[in-house]
Amino acid sequence: MPSNHDGMGAFAGRRGRVHLVRNHENRATGLIGVPTVAGLTYDPGAKGGCTVLELDGRDNVLGERVGIAGTAVNCAGGPTPWRTWLTCEETEDRAGTSGYTKDHGFIFEVDGADPHRTGAVPLTAMGRFQHEAIAIDPRNGIVYETEDAFDKPFGLFYRFLPNKPLGGTGSLRAGGALEAMRVPGVPDLSVVQEPGTRFEGIQWVPVPDPMAAETPIRNQDFGSKGITHAQKLEGCYWGGQAVYFVSSFARAKDGSAATHYGQVWKYEPGPRRLTLVVVFGPDTNVRLPGESPDNICLAPTGGLMVCEDGEGAQHVFGVSRKGEVYAVARGAQNIGTPEAPEWGEFAGVTFSPDGATMYVNCYTPGTTFAVTGPWK
Repeated sequence: MPSNHDGMGAFAGRRGRVHLVRNHENRATGLIGVPTVAGLTYDPGAKGGCTVLELDGRDNVLGERVGIAGTAVNCAGGPTPWRTWLTCEETEDRAGTSGYTKDHGFIFEVDGADPHRTGAVPLTAMGRFQHEAIAIDPRNGIVYETEDAFDKPFGLFYRFLPNKPLGGTGSLRAGGALEAMRVPGVPDLSVVQEPGTRFEGIQWVPVPDPMAAETPIRNQDFGSKGITHAQKLEGCYWGGQAVYFVSSFARAKDGSAATHYGQVWKYEPGPRRLTLVVVFGPDTNVRLPGESPDNICLAPTGGLMVCEDGEGAQHVFGVSRKGEVYAVARGAQNIGTPEAPEWGEFAGVTFSPDGATMYVNCYTPGTTFAVTGPWK
């Protein structure tokens, strides 16, 4: 199989089948790449992409195929209301670097049922930056996007206003406007440490150059009032009337205004309200167990599932509607010997359309698990 199993989405197919679309976060060298396929390859010099598993109603694998190839560092993404997957490149590398023949840093749409319907077309209006994940408001089609930036200036939280909202497969190619979030008086989200803290009147500022032709977006001039940054913005998911997104960690030694071991935020578009829901971390500021939350999804019970990407044993955590965290699964320790290879973090947690099965990846060695409920 291609290396580095990461973000993933599950979609209903015909006759009770499920199309499981899986990212492969491959860089340029040293990995098993996604095979190039005519009509589905963006850049032959890139090794990332998506594979699609076709499952029957009992999670038996009926077939596997390439969903998209020739993309780079496909980290996470998110499902669309029209049952396709948006896969995100977590890189800003240009053509001519790392063997690439085209610029990277884009979002691509993948149709699990028929990948040739979507092909390998970059959705350039959604920005060129280190994408992590997306979530779509099913009421109006607005797309929320996270930027996973480790170094200062850290990433931004974006929204994309499509010219053709909720138009179905291929509609995001019609373009739109990209904006970045400003929390008045808060230039860095890491300073917020108390769960339940709320901010009203969230603002959205137009991105000067979404294609980052000269300057990365997070370095661009957003005016005298500035913009709100956060280190390691990762998972993003729509649930109920809000979008949830993750700051995996913040470290003062890296330039963050404060240190934490993971935050989960909730943004409600109606009242333009931002709330800190959960703080993770193993020190005196710890509210909850675990560290470095990454991929997230909505569970059938209405809470969240969170993949941990920290040190030592890796977990999938559940977060109840009340903000309580509990362990669901624990991965192998990172021993790293030939007899016990180094296992990576959990990634790509998602649920079958009927809510009966949780699918989750182990990043390396690449493994996909199907875990039956009763999740409801």
